[in-house]
Amino acid sequence: MNYKLIAIDLDGTLLNDEKKIPKLNIEILQELYKKGLEIVIATGRRYWSAKDLIQELKLDLVVLGNNGNIVRETKDDTLIVTKYMDMNDFYNLVKEGRKVGLFPILHVDHYHDGYDMLIELDPEHSKYSSYMSKNLKRYKRVNDFLDYKDANVLVACFMGDVEELKSFEKHLKKSYPNRYNSHIMSQLTMPGGLLEIMNPKGSKWLTLKDYAVGKGIKSEEIIAIGDDNNDIEMIRRAGLGIGMKNGSDKVKKVADIITKKTNNEGGVGEILREVLNNLII
Repeated sequence: MNYKLIAIDLDGTLLNDEKKIPKLNIEILQELYKKGLEIVIATGRRYWSAKDLIQELKLDLVVLGNNGNIVRETKDDTLIVTKYMDMNDFYNLVKEGRKVGLFPILHVDHYHDGYDMLIELDPEHSKYSSYMSKNLKRYKRVNDFLDYKDANVLVACFMGDVEELKSFEKHLKKSYPNRYNSHIMSQLTMPGGLLEIMNPKGSKWLTLKDYAVGKGIKSEEIIAIGDDNNDIEMIRRAGLGIGMKNGSDKVKKVADIITKKTNNEGGVGEILREVLNNLII
């Protein structure tokens, strides 16, 4: 197959556990970029954070941030795609969360205003687990999300016990069918789980597919690499879906192949060198 686009997740995939890009990954991606393959970063992270973490690559790339709900070009921060949550759905989400003691952290589109996240509680509140570290930048605190009027909410993140989050997600799907897309992250360093909720069309794969179509690239010409449950759809539907050795069981179940090395060992570079050996010197 003549692959034309490689979509790569960041945490647990391209990045090692120190949030650095292993040397092998850098070398292989730079080589493939020179050969004309398009490399897209598809991450649950906000754009600003993703752009900062991939500086080592020294490449002008497109970043699908916040699980595909916002897309920008790193060269000049040009905005390509936004997928905001419907505000009525957002307000319902906040109200339902409060009923069961869950309080979200919001990812919003205020890149040029100097912040990307909104919180209601103290940043070190237990409801946020360790999501809001002391070194976390670019957030703003507001009094009440129900008074928030800007229609630019990208993702609502809820932290808590995994079973508690599963129950909440199940309730939302039953009470508000087809109003949200969601997943629970499992490959985390923080305690508990992370439930990410967005608009129904918000997903890495849906945005990636639309972007590829605009470039004249077919689904079967895409390689997708990831490790966690928000990567499952793109790994399953891409022409070649690659799961990380350190990935979740659900990811490994849908992947066409699994890397022999972990994210700490340059697994991305190693598998791409193997799959695309005809392009790499």
